[in-house]
Amino acid sequence: MSDRKSSLGRRLARAVLSRALRERADEIAAHQGDEYDCFGANAAGSELALAVTRPLYERWFRVDSRGIENIPNEGAAIVAANHSGTLPFDAFMLHADILRRTSPPRIPRSVMDRFVPALPFFGTWVARGGGISGSRRNVEHVLSSGELLVVFPEGTVGIGKPFRERYELQRWRGGHAELALSYRVPVVPTAIVGAEEQMPIVARFDSFHLFGAPYLPVPATPFPLPVRYHLRYGAPIRLNEEFPGDPRDPRTIEAAAAMVKARVQELVDRALEERPGVFV
Repeated sequence: MSDRKSSLGRRLARAVLSRALRERADEIAAHQGDEYDCFGANAAGSELALAVTRPLYERWFRVDSRGIENIPNEGAAIVAANHSGTLPFDAFMLHADILRRTSPPRIPRSVMDRFVPALPFFGTWVARGGGISGSRRNVEHVLSSGELLVVFPEGTVGIGKPFRERYELQRWRGGHAELALSYRVPVVPTAIVGAEEQMPIVARFDSFHLFGAPYLPVPATPFPLPVRYHLRYGAPIRLNEEFPGDPRDPRTIEAAAAMVKARVQELVDRALEERPGVFV
């Protein structure tokens, strides 16, 4: 029965995809394979991710992406991006953009907040598409395996900030910098512009912790507005070359994380200057 369900789901996913995306899904399958990996992801999950995100990516948010060539073609790397928007549509669009546009295709291992895997159905779907829980062992395994790690150092603080603080990066955690220093892998600073205006928060209940969620947001709109997304990938940063000292030194980690944060903020500011409008 489960095999039949999986086959039916895959046929439905392929029916949603354009010819170009079906070819991309086949290319991903050739690299990823149909077997589940240790995190529960496989090619069928990536294909489903392409299908589910297609209407949002192409029609609703009309993603404008530049600089994808800055993501290394192979080997371990970390993509570090800003995070916002009340609900994580920005994470979905970034994940979809990397699946669609890297050549050869790279499977983004996007780090989920710790409560996401506990969400019924949704947590499983995200894992099938390549998402991982952000434990130390998980992220180290991804980098040791030469994969692409996608992190949002602001975490839920960024996604839940008030509208008046839009595009101001919040507290920037340094875990990605420590990993980059220890594993000597590049960090690709990445900006996401557009998500801040999609669902402004009017209130939040900090006492709400169902499934481990940090709070319950109350957005101004029941659905995200059709803002236009702008993704910008910056030049890779070799933190181990910029900071050749002890990779475990807290001061070194703090300085390295601050450098990544500054680069992301620069990309955000430049994209804001270049965009003609929120919805255009």
